[in-house]
Amino acid sequence: MKILKSEKEDIPIILKLYRTASEYMKTKNQVVWPEFPLTLVENEIAENRQWKLIIENEIACIWAIAFEDPLIWGPENDEPSVYIHRIATNPNFRGRNLVGNLVQWADAYCLENNLEFVRLDTVGHNHALIAYYQKQGFEFLGAKDLPDTDGLPEHYSKGPACLFQRAVKRRRESESSFKATAVRCVSKERIKCFRILFYQNPLILVRT
Repeated sequence: MKILKSEKEDIPIILKLYRTASEYMKTKNQVVWPEFPLTLVENEIAENRQWKLIIENEIACIWAIAFEDPLIWGPENDEPSVYIHRIATNPNFRGRNLVGNLVQWADAYCLENNLEFVRLDTVGHNHALIAYYQKQGFEFLGAKDLPDTDGLPEHYSKGPACLFQRAVKRRRESESSFKATAVRCVSKERIKCFRILFYQNPLILVRT
């Protein structure tokens, strides 16, 4: 499994996955994605904002990112964030929690680029999807009717936008604080051969 930037050669597959996702939404009585224009994907690829997750040389999941989203997020758009859009999973890989891998990647991307939040949105009150994103560690900030959907894809006019975010920077600061406290405790008690191993959460103190 690997995550890479999408390339021009991927465009037919990206558009196919969008259409497949739209058909799937119809079966679930969800707000359905429109046909996204080719130029949208071309521009995102040119700007290094289209990404893909590869499993066994096959595109298993795709998504786009942005660094501002004022029409949806309003004043909160000023907070340094990465915005995730149009997550589409290859039907051959459904049920494998690929969004969990995407979230780990997004957290790391924020840390590398000094961003505070991972954010995404959905359209309409999809309770199952809301619960799913909460399970992935997102805070559900509520739903709001967008005052102006001009400039947004068509489906944003068909329901309220549900907003989600993860506070990556605060989590990083908490981990750094834990590390500093642990090191001070080790020094104070004069225990010599300790090391701190960090692997996401939880943090583990191991004696060697």
